[in-house]
Amino acid sequence: MFLYIIGLIVCFYVYRWFRELGRVPNKSEKFVYITGCDTGFGNLLAKHLDTKGFRVIAGCYTEKGEVELKKSCSDKLTTLHLDVTDNYSIKKAAETIKTLVGEKGLWAVVNNAGISFPTAPNDWLEIEEFKQMINVNLIGVVAVTLSVLPLIKKAKGRVVNVASVFGRISTVGGAYCITKYGVEAFNDSLRRNMAPFGVKVLCIEPGFFKTTVTDSAVFESHLQRLWNKLPQEVKDEYGSDYIDRTKAVVKEKHEKMLDSDLMKVVSCMEHAVAAVHPRTRYSPGWDAKIFWLPLSYMPTFISDAVVLKDAVNPKVSVL
Repeated sequence: MFLYIIGLIVCFYVYRWFRELGRVPNKSEKFVYITGCDTGFGNLLAKHLDTKGFRVIAGCYTEKGEVELKKSCSDKLTTLHLDVTDNYSIKKAAETIKTLVGEKGLWAVVNNAGISFPTAPNDWLEIEEFKQMINVNLIGVVAVTLSVLPLIKKAKGRVVNVASVFGRISTVGGAYCITKYGVEAFNDSLRRNMAPFGVKVLCIEPGFFKTTVTDSAVFESHLQRLWNKLPQEVKDEYGSDYIDRTKAVVKEKHEKMLDSDLMKVVSCMEHAVAAVHPRTRYSPGWDAKIFWLPLSYMPTFISDAVVLKDAVNPKVSVL
């Protein structure tokens, strides 16, 4: 019986592997709109899809990002300025895209733009710091998607949302995990909503990768800035050495978890855009597959114990 089960599992994965090999035809006629292309995953994906023959429309926040991306890509790639927190910028980009794609429609939008700082204990933050990240990571995803959804329906294309494995389990304070849970919920509702129109809605849930979003130096800088603003009462609760202990944990454990092979994520994004039979969800990174996702399915008392085991506790902790 055991060997029979193993055989079934092997057959399933072999079948899935063959099924997922197929790629969509006529790539040169398919437009793909990517947000957050200045650096990181978005920048690499824009270059990668350009080499694959897709007509890439790369949304960049800075003029420098646009110029540098154009230098390293073919003439088929189009860049445009995009601020995902600005409705005028989103609408202007959508109008440009509508002109570019014509009657073919838009094959895919990849909602990649996002920020991860400030991340800190919740009682260190003010509501405006929550709103800032929510506007970029969640409202921006919804707004960009809605702005081009009619064009995607016309092409029977795809919406690819970049969430995070931390949209499955919340480990840090601040709005980051909140926004990624929100992206997951939006992704699920949109997928079911768009199914009758032939539109596929897919989610990327990366683990820890070495990008500007996970830069430990930037994290420490933001943490120090927030600490300096805290009332003395809160500082006393956490202890004067809390910052130093947190920095030590970041260097000792966090940096060791970072995967520098960003193509693991980019390959999943490319598959979501280009495969005839894409997956509903992708979880690039071994930490996501073998640790964070299994942990998210555990009973709460187990996941709490595992997360709190390596947490930096305040001076007044009762744990």
